[in-house]
Amino acid sequence: MPTSPDLSPVPAPAAAPSAAASTSATSATSDIAEASAAARDAAGSEVVLPAAVLWDMDGTLINSEPYWMAAEGELTREHGVPWTHDDGLQLVGRALVDSAAIMQRAGVRLEVPEIIEYLISRVIAQVKIEVPWQDGAVETLASVRAAGIPCALVTMSYRSFADAFVAQAAEGTFDVIVTGDEVARGKPDPEAYLRAAQMLGVRIEDCVVVEDSPSGIASGLASGAPTVGIEVMVPVEPQPGLSRIRSLRSLTLETLGRLAAGEVIDEIGVPQTASRA
Repeated sequence: MPTSPDLSPVPAPAAAPSAAASTSATSATSDIAEASAAARDAAGSEVVLPAAVLWDMDGTLINSEPYWMAAEGELTREHGVPWTHDDGLQLVGRALVDSAAIMQRAGVRLEVPEIIEYLISRVIAQVKIEVPWQDGAVETLASVRAAGIPCALVTMSYRSFADAFVAQAAEGTFDVIVTGDEVARGKPDPEAYLRAAQMLGVRIEDCVVVEDSPSGIASGLASGAPTVGIEVMVPVEPQPGLSRIRSLRSLTLETLGRLAAGEVIDEIGVPQTASRA
């Protein structure tokens, strides 16, 4: 019987943010602050809007996890490595360097950077054919942007994939992007979210983090930001301070205001009302 893959994390190599990203973030900070203030004025004095919304990508905004899992399955088959659906679920939300190292320890005979390149190239090819938007993602992003709330994309995917995704989103959707190859410590460490808030020029405590995976949720909570989890591929277990919603369609401006004000919302823990036959 094959043994289960070793799922322990490995240290990620340190990497500095790209010069282009830093320059862009610096020049945009004043505009972002003005837009955030305008959004508050437009919403009225009784509504507290977040200073920014920090979005995870894979699984949260786009249903790309099946693309990743298909690529993982293809690679492990090529190398004769037993790999199950549950093995793939264990990689959801992890830093790519950790996922690649796990696959290498399972028997994939490639170096970690080669595994990462293999996976990314296949997922990018699929996303270029069709972006698998999660239900309500396009509308929710448009609503948040129309309210003038700054947005950051914070993903453990690499810059090449994030850029391919952003190129197919509405222009100006994201003010800054933080990717897995631009941080020294991937999720569940809070570094990526802390960096995004810093690049936006806002306090992390005034932001809202939107996530779907256990490691991403842990990262958001550790950053100090109000964090909301959406249950997609893996269960979102209740924990102190974590809000849980069933769909991005629940993430209205009113809901974001409640989250920014410190309220914890739990739709998953509330039984759904049965409809009459």
